Amino acid sequence: MAKKPDPNPRIADNKKAAFNYFFEERHEAGMVLHGWEVKALREGKAQLTDGYVVVKNGELFLLGCQINPLRTASTHVNPDAARFKKLLMHKDEIRRLIGKVEQKGYTLVPLKLYWKEGRAKCEIALAKGKAEHDKRDTIKEREGKREVERAMKSRHR
Repeated sequence: MAKKPDPNPRIADNKKAAFNYFFEERHEAGMVLHGWEVKALREGKAQLTDGYVVVKNGELFLLGCQINPLRTASTHVNPDAARFKKLLMHKDEIRRLIGKVEQKGYTLVPLKLYWKEGRAKCEIALAKGKAEHDKRDTIKEREGKREVERAMKSRHR
């Protein structure tokens, strides 16, 4: 019997990351989760806004990702919404990412959480921080696009 595809594979996005960083590479990583975390993710109770990835003993961990427990969580489980979540990737990929992160200015940032074949995945990016003037340019471009859209919309009426 074939599994039904998830109707909405997207769990959470980190929109703030695109504003603060330039993305060099994107990678997919699995996550080690507790049962209550999986149930909370199915309900969409996750937040990635302040998340980042750290390297400890040659392993990747996701920090700052909030997974809020459901009210119906079991009484014998003590849920910690901000615990370290281990990310699963191939050892060669991890070594290569560690080498790049040790270079000046690079960091690992979580971009989104999503479902893939019934498993929770995290898309992470090797990123370089934007300077203040780059952020202002991003804002200018966004406002320019909005004005063009408004003009086109009013023109078609």
